[in-house]
Amino acid sequence: MSIRLEDREAIRDVIGAYAHAIDRRRWDMMPQLFHSDATFGFGPVQGNWEEFVGQAQAIIDPCLATQHQLGQIQFGFEDDACHTETYFTAMHTIPAGYPVPDVFPDKGKVYSAVIAGRYVDRFEQRSGQWRIAQRTGLYDWREFREVEGVDLSELPEGMAGFHDDRDPSTPAVARWRG
Repeated sequence: MSIRLEDREAIRDVIGAYAHAIDRRRWDMMPQLFHSDATFGFGPVQGNWEEFVGQAQAIIDPCLATQHQLGQIQFGFEDDACHTETYFTAMHTIPAGYPVPDVFPDKGKVYSAVIAGRYVDRFEQRSGQWRIAQRTGLYDWREFREVEGVDLSELPEGMAGFHDDRDPSTPAVARWRG
C-alpha cells in the first residue's frame, strides 16, 4: 500500500473530530468516527463504540467544561489499516456532587481533573472511509487541582462556548453530524 498524505489527513480529521465531539457534547458525530463493529476501552469505559458513547455521556455531561488538547500522532500503515498513537491532555471541570465517582471523586466542591494520556487506535479504511476500528485509551498521569473562576455563566453571551448548536463551531463540523 502506498501511503498518501490524504490518508494521514483523513485519519487526523477523525481524531480531531472525536475531541470536538466530546468537548461540545456532540454525541451525534460518533457514528461517523467509528466503524459499526468498533471496540473501545479506556479505564472503566469498556465495550463497543455505542456502549462507550452511553458511558461517556454519563461521565462528560455532568462536567461543567472539558477540553481535550491533542499532541503528536504516530502513524503505522499496514494495507487498509493504520495504527496510531495520539498524545492528549484532557481538562475536566468537575462540579460538587459529581455522579460518577469511579472516574472522578466527588470532592464536595468544584475542581479540575487533568488527564494526560494516549489514544492507541487501529483505523481501518472501508468503502473509502477511514474510521476507528479499535481504540485503547491509556493514562500517563492525572492530577486534581483546586481552581477558581471556572464558572463562566457570568460572562456576556458569546464569550464562552456552548454545548449545543449555538456554538460558533457548528458549521465547521456539519459534515460529521450525520
